[in-house]
Amino acid sequence: MKVYWIRAQAPRRVLALLKHLNVDAEFVEIDMMAGGFEDPAYVMLNPNKKAPTLVDGDVVLWESSAIMAYLCIKYNSDMWPAHNPAEQIEVLRWLSWCDSHWSPPVSSFYFEHIVKTTFGLGPPDRSKFEARIPDLMRYAKVLDGHLDGLTYVACGRLTIADFQLASMASYWREAEMPMESFRNIVRWIDGLMLLPAWADPWPAGA
Repeated sequence: MKVYWIRAQAPRRVLALLKHLNVDAEFVEIDMMAGGFEDPAYVMLNPNKKAPTLVDGDVVLWESSAIMAYLCIKYNSDMWPAHNPAEQIEVLRWLSWCDSHWSPPVSSFYFEHIVKTTFGLGPPDRSKFEARIPDLMRYAKVLDGHLDGLTYVACGRLTIADFQLASMASYWREAEMPMESFRNIVRWIDGLMLLPAWADPWPAGA
């Protein structure tokens, strides 16, 4: 099994899951700044020219949620409830909510602070993330209310929905996301950071 990655939020989900499940894989870090996404051999694997990408024999997958579900099925983890349709629907609801509602405002803060710093793309443009504050507050209220009394987002246990929803939000302090008042979200994120695989998902020596 080979996993192509960069130091960013979507690969982080997959890398954390692999480490959490103790999966032995070959990790290939893509040099994005040197044009690694334009390599024709890579484009054949992932026409989106993004990461992560998983290659497992004849299986080639992109999109982190699909990769995580595949890994859970392959390694018999109920973090994706392959044999429980009702739980699948619950996890899928939060994966969809993340992509449609949560990620768009959160990603503005994450990109301006974390991505730009990681890849040397210049200083944050405050106008970009400040314009998304109303949407962030709107959806943070939804998630915070849902997490009241809960440790995890779905199914009463750790699932890939937690990794999906937390991948950018975990950087809320560094990225100036105004989430101090959402105590349930903060508690949930801090709880995930107690998981060694989530706290440090990156391959050894990276």
